[in-house]
Amino acid sequence: MTVPVTSYLLVALILFCVGLYGALTKRNAVIVLLSIELMLNAVNLNLIAFAKFGLHPAITGQIFSLFTMTVAAAEVAVGIAVLIALYRNRETVNVDEMDTMKR
Repeated sequence: MTVPVTSYLLVALILFCVGLYGALTKRNAVIVLLSIELMLNAVNLNLIAFAKFGLHPAITGQIFSLFTMTVAAAEVAVGIAVLIALYRNRETVNVDEMDTMKR
């Protein structure tokens, strides 16, 4: 039994919408980073689905997905380091209160 491409795209759409909602509405910076990761995973799911069900099925979508995961891992490492530095200075992880560049 094969799963149609629309199922993959629907799951990716739901993941992306949940990530977008979290990134736009939450104030906690850790939750915002996790929401961005959800959006990147939705993109990875689309890449793999189109690589499997595309006009010319190949491994290129999976390779791009690996590159995206590498960039996401680097983004998380840098993001957490910035959050730790900001928490040490401001003692908060709320995005609304991170205005140290203004002074």
